[in-house]
Formats: sequence, structure tokens, C-alpha cells
Amino acid sequence: MYFLGIVSSALGWIYTICWSASFYPQAILNYRRKTTGGTTVDFPFLNVLGFACYLIYTSAFYWSPVIRYQYALRNRGHTPTVAFNDVAFAFHAFILTLVLNTQYFLPSLWNFELNPRQKPTRFIAGVFAGCIGAVLTIIYVVAAQSPDADARTSWAWLDVIYITSYVKVLITAVKYAPQLLLNHRARSTQGWDISQILLDFTGGLLSLAQLGIDSYLQHDWSGVTGNLAKVILGNVSVFYDLLFMGQHFWLYRDARSNRDTPLLTSGDSVRDPDSMPRRSNRDSERGSLLERGEDDRRLD
Repeated sequence: MYFLGIVSSALGWIYTICWSASFYPQAILNYRRKTTGGTTVDFPFLNVLGFACYLIYTSAFYWSPVIRYQYALRNRGHTPTVAFNDVAFAFHAFILTLVLNTQYFLPSLWNFELNPRQKPTRFIAGVFAGCIGAVLTIIYVVAAQSPDADARTSWAWLDVIYITSYVKVLITAVKYAPQLLLNHRARSTQGWDISQILLDFTGGLLSLAQLGIDSYLQHDWSGVTGNLAKVILGNVSVFYDLLFMGQHFWLYRDARSNRDTPLLTSGDSVRDPDSMPRRSNRDSERGSLLERGEDDRRLD
């Protein structure tokens, strides 16, 4: 049992490092290219709200005596399986997503190309507003409860923390979709750094492994059912990571060699290559001769 405890702690910090490191490649790639082309603003826009919620969730479960007490009431006296590395990851991720958002919404700070069409879609903006509205609604409901209400059967502050975790889960389920669609429309993953996906994939698997070990050590799987956010986040992230890897290494692998392809953003449209005007061989030869300064009449 002592050995499994060490393994759990090691897995926790390894997945924290992997997930934390996954936030750097995209920001670095954007900086090197001096553009956010090839990516969609929807992803970082939702991500910052998601990790704000996740930071609240992990911090409350780890430090708040009220939340821990209410959790124990509903889970036969067991304590939450949230570890300090979860809090550390959430805080680091929130800061990094804030920084990444400045590349999209304040491109002048980074000397990036200004793209006025780079803005969240209506659907994503609606998800953002709806999530905030849901949290505020539950806060109002809990605040209206009698102080003597039983936390086991009535609305309690624990439910506010749970709703923030559900917001994070919803955002994770939605945030990747616009980038997947953009890659599909462009038939390319150029501009989207795949190393962040590989790190995220590794972190997701290790996160689930740690949760399983912790629940086994407690001889109670309420550690899983009581921490659904971590379970769902790990599985959803792994699912999307597999889709991105499929796009990058299989579907659009040939496009990676074409560095001259213009990078798209969520506001750009894609034209069908078959519908674009084609230059005839004669026109191509004419252009080649003109570039060399030769007489166009040699074509006759």
C-alpha cells in the first residue's frame, strides 16, 4: 500500500508537469510565427473560463473546511481525492491561458498581425455567457437556503463547487471542436502545435491512473464518483487528443510539407481547390519566360 501511495504521488506530479507543459508550445509557435493564423480564438477564449472554474473547484476541495465537511456528509465520511498537484496545475493553467488570450485579443502587445475577423463565434460566446449564468443561478439558490438546511439533502455550497466542475467539463467537451473543424476545412494542421496534444494525451492517461489508485487505496470508489470532473476531463481530453493526432499524423500529413499554404483563422473561408481557376500550360510557360525577361513571341 505504501508503494502504491508513492506511485500515486509520482503519477500526480508527472501528469501535472505534462499538462502544464502542454500550454507552452502553442504560445511559442504563435510568437515565432508572429501570428495566430491556423488556430481559432474559440479555444483559448473558453479555456480561460474553464480553468478559472477548475481552479475554484480544486482549491475549494483542497482547502475549504466547509466544502470538505459537506463532501464527507454525502460520501460516508470520505475526504475528496483532489491533491495539491491538482491545485498547482489549475493555477498554472489559468495564468497560461490568460497569457495565450493576449495573443488573440491584444496582438499589438506581441507585434502580431492584426486580424479583425479573429473573434469568438456566436455559439462559443453563448456557451461562455451561459456557463457564467448557470453558476450565478446556483449561487443565488444556495444563498436563499435556510442556514439550518441539511447539506446532505438540500442545496449547499458544495453544489456551487460541483457546478463549476460541470462548467469545466462542458467547456472541455466543446472547446476543441472549433479547432477540429478549422483543421478539417483547411485540410491541414499547420499553425496548430501537435506537441501540446501529445503532452495533453499523456497527462490525461496518468490523471485517470492516479485517480484509480487513490480510490483503490481508500477501498471506496466514491473517490471516482465524487470526483466526476477529473474522470470526465481525463476521458474527454484523451478522446479529442486522439482525433487531433489522427488529423495530424494521418488525414492531413501531406499538408505539413506545404509551408506556403496560407494559415486560416476561424473567421476565414476556405475555397474548394477544384473551383479555383487553373492556369494552362501555355500560360505557365508564358509567365516563366516573362519572369526571365525573354520575348513573349517565342511562344508562337
